Amino acid sequence: MNELNVVFIEPGAAPPERGPKPDRGETEPNVEPSLVEQHELQTDWKMVADDKALEEAAASIAAGEGPVGVDAERASGFRYGSEAYLVQVFRRGAGTFLFDPVDIRSFAPLAEALGADSLDGQEWIIHSASQDLACLEALGLVPEKLFDTELASRLLGFERVGLGAIVERLLGIRLRKAHSAADWSTRPLPEGWLEYAALDVALLPDLRDAIADELEAQGKREIAEQEFDATRTRPPKPPPAEPWRRLSGGNRLKTPRELAVARELWYARDELARERDVGPGRLIPDASILAASLAQPRSAGQLASLSEFRGRASRSELERWWQAILRGKSTDQPPGPAPRDPDRIPHHSGWGKRYPEAAARLAAAREAVAAEAERQRMPVENLLTPDTLRRLVWDPPKPPTVDAIGTRLAELGARPWQIVITAPILAAVFVGVA
Repeated sequence: MNELNVVFIEPGAAPPERGPKPDRGETEPNVEPSLVEQHELQTDWKMVADDKALEEAAASIAAGEGPVGVDAERASGFRYGSEAYLVQVFRRGAGTFLFDPVDIRSFAPLAEALGADSLDGQEWIIHSASQDLACLEALGLVPEKLFDTELASRLLGFERVGLGAIVERLLGIRLRKAHSAADWSTRPLPEGWLEYAALDVALLPDLRDAIADELEAQGKREIAEQEFDATRTRPPKPPPAEPWRRLSGGNRLKTPRELAVARELWYARDELARERDVGPGRLIPDASILAASLAQPRSAGQLASLSEFRGRASRSELERWWQAILRGKSTDQPPGPAPRDPDRIPHHSGWGKRYPEAAARLAAAREAVAAEAERQRMPVENLLTPDTLRRLVWDPPKPPTVDAIGTRLAELGARPWQIVITAPILAAVFVGVA
């Protein structure tokens, strides 16, 4: 058996208070938690590191019962890409399996076991699914049904929605989160990390059941199902045409030459990061690219003497950076201002002076939607995203009837439940400020 890094709290007992008390109908009884020694919570898990072991694990999972807990660990910031370096699966009656993708050629048997290729595929339970779906899909693992415990917790109005917080709240188990930001490309993976990964996924079915009861109690089951489906089917964002323009602080670059140097440094860093399979920011951070672009050094020595030009590869790859700067300085095709997005609307911070009618609509709409979110006991951004609200307010349908507003909200990506709740409210707002 593998001892797990957890502490029990008796169901019904309150955890030690952390931060402000909740204000969405939550209660915290004045009962001191009764703690249990860590070794009293134990689980078995099996490491799967080759195709034969994967086939055996897939057969065991297929013979299990009920929804499947799924999780993935990446090496974000450590490696160039965002692929999974560990996939965890738990199913009642089957157990916990930790899959090491490094030496596994195909996840097809696991995909079949999870029902990814069938019309009645098994429900996957994932915490914060939007973080993991892309790396799972890269392995051929795509859910047909989804239950997102983090998203559901937001819809329920929980103040803290991290896995540890809701496990503590609903299951009475206090997790000691220690490895979530680790470099999961490390090999061999330390035993403690594997125990952490196994426990995370093993608790998901029980957590899902507890959350499902809460959703039923609040009348939010259908709302949650629509949100889960929207998360599962949301297409990935297309890659930007000019990714270098996303440099942190890039708005400080004003001249074409500054922009050109920044562009060449960004591509030079990206090329080296890809070659070494390392996070670009671990070579030189965005702040270093920005500093060099603004300083416009006249020699490699001057670049080396620039105190703001930092990073583990800032000096060891100095010639690479200097050549990039020279390309930026000498190009006869420096970049101009960023192309205007045809769908972009003016930033709302300037509406008060330039577009007072839109500003008045936005203020009234925000107040009304916030009040409804409070009544629904959920964050306002889950009731209606700020971007959706601003776009609707900027160009409302004329006349602003409930049906017309509902149609516009659907075009902007709002789900049916959001439209049913907010369209009448917003119609009344637009009539009131007309």
